[in-house]
Amino acid sequence: MQLIQSLEQMKGLEHPHGSKLGFVPTMGYLHEGHLSLVERAKQDNDITVVSIFVNPAQFGPNEDLQTYPRDLERDLALLEERGVNYVFSPDDAIMYPPGYLTWVEVEKLSTILCGASRPGHFRGVCTVVLKLINIIKPHRMYMGEKDFQQLIILRKMVEDLNLDVQIIGCPIVREDDGLAKSSRNVYLDADQRKNAVAIYQAMLHASRQVAAGQRQAHELVTEITDRLISAGAKPDYVKIVNSKDLSDVDHVGQDSRIMVAAWFGKTRLIDNMPLIT
Repeated sequence: MQLIQSLEQMKGLEHPHGSKLGFVPTMGYLHEGHLSLVERAKQDNDITVVSIFVNPAQFGPNEDLQTYPRDLERDLALLEERGVNYVFSPDDAIMYPPGYLTWVEVEKLSTILCGASRPGHFRGVCTVVLKLINIIKPHRMYMGEKDFQQLIILRKMVEDLNLDVQIIGCPIVREDDGLAKSSRNVYLDADQRKNAVAIYQAMLHASRQVAAGQRQAHELVTEITDRLISAGAKPDYVKIVNSKDLSDVDHVGQDSRIMVAAWFGKTRLIDNMPLIT
């Protein structure tokens, strides 16, 4: 495995003719969710590249950029164990040099759900991912469905900008009790960690309600919200949306998906689940 921190070196890599390159973009502090993407990329491609870059452009002024968990040495050891070919880990000055002025934004989709709570977040995500695609030139890019809004937005960016890369969405990886794996889970204290499973349990309950015949979205949203509040959470949003375009739905159908963001103390967690499988 080769660690690359130079833009010129990453762009200058030559690969065997006809080989397929799979790419997993991350902000590091890797967990089993990230590593499942790596395994899928290795399975599908001849060469696997993982980026590790804590992107300052996707953090708001009062968010956790400075305290976001980092452990590059540990990350590199995990990736080497899994046979990754290259790790691209640039610094801020490489990705956003002095005088940087160019930004990418997918309108409409970026201002709802997490975009409403985190203005500018998806502008930062789209910009850095487009830059990484241009630098690495992958055939396929692998992203987890936990960040479902991000997945939909980046697919729209790829479509609209005619980028020659396929985005592969991969299933959410969960803890044994159902909590979605997240680098931010380390912020939770013992009580918050115990209570945080309420997100998964509330979504699972809603899914069972749908299976039993409930189709009214607002009733399901109310029930999920009440369950989160009872578990000590402060809901940011609870929505049932069309999974293709993230639009709100009144009546649960084949493409409906629960989208949840909730605060447990100072930690904001997100999760989602399809309602009809």
